[in-house]
Amino acid sequence: MPVFQTWDEFARAAEKLYLTDPMKVRVVLKYRHCDGSLCIKVTDNAVCLQYKTDQAQDVKKIEKLHGKLMRLMVSKETHSGAMETD
Repeated sequence: MPVFQTWDEFARAAEKLYLTDPMKVRVVLKYRHCDGSLCIKVTDNAVCLQYKTDQAQDVKKIEKLHGKLMRLMVSKETHSGAMETD
């Protein structure tokens, strides 16, 4: 399971993974208070992508990506081309 070092690489890989098969992908957020780290994991049971951070500014980026993925998951539109980087 690859742990990405940069946010941009992770965000692109997570979007690509979601768009390949939206029905199989799931997103998990995990916060550990003892060391102040936040981990986001995107998986489809075959590929598992993970990003860990302890930086406060990364929380907003994670929240933004998570929101995009959630909006796509509940939308009735086709998913092709829906996730463009801002």
